[in-house]
Amino acid sequence: MLHFLYETVPGRSILKFLTMPWISRVSGAVLDHPVSRVLIPRFIKQNQIDMREFIPTDYKSFNEFFCRRIRPERRPIDREGSSLIAPCDGLLSIYRIKEGLVVPVKQSRYSVADLLGDEELARRYEGGTCLVFRLCVNHYHRYAYVDDGRKTENVHIAGRLHTVRPIALRQVPVFTENAREYTLIHTDHFGDVVQMEVGAMLVGRICNHMGAGIVRRGGEKGYFQYGGSTVILLLQKEKARFSKKLYQATADEIEIPVKMGQRISVASQQVRGQ
Repeated sequence: MLHFLYETVPGRSILKFLTMPWISRVSGAVLDHPVSRVLIPRFIKQNQIDMREFIPTDYKSFNEFFCRRIRPERRPIDREGSSLIAPCDGLLSIYRIKEGLVVPVKQSRYSVADLLGDEELARRYEGGTCLVFRLCVNHYHRYAYVDDGRKTENVHIAGRLHTVRPIALRQVPVFTENAREYTLIHTDHFGDVVQMEVGAMLVGRICNHMGAGIVRRGGEKGYFQYGGSTVILLLQKEKARFSKKLYQATADEIEIPVKMGQRISVASQQVRGQ
């Protein structure tokens, strides 16, 4: 189906309709309705979800089930200050930012300025790192702050809603077209970090809990409603050290499975010495 939508002429005509924001709003309203609970058992079976990992709840709709809460002991948070943690469950890819560009799979390019809609802010991340966490429908869809710090207000950028699967990334500059929301976090250990959530096909709602204020590592930032989604981190130059294996895996088009709270990097010597 995705091949048809993204790689054929009639499919692209249908795609223009499916990616309109009002389609997501209608789909969301259906999945908010109590009758949508009938979809839950089949979804659990199809995606092999172990419900023992989650806090028992009487779900009133499919959307309430989709953003279910996990038992805290299933996602322990690395509290070491020098550890950069994964903000969510997902499949990780990592890119160096060169001349303002990020180059994902199949050489599809997008600029940090277009991603943020802010050229001045984008310049802070020249020579830095872009981390992309792609969530599939079977992943846990709540996400957390990666470090202690102080955040700005959330910035919402309206857009369409493409799927975030690799086939779409090859055909469309998804991350700069899709609806997204981000905040700038002045962290204690990693400088100024941009943490962004990107909506995907049939995901119109990015639900962040708070605006500007003090945040804590591992504290819940928000959640996505139905569908696959993406969390992006932008780190400034030399604020964290990543293994060569991570970069090589991305170059080989291999996404690394991670879980919220686990260490994925450490702060650089320069940051730790501040």
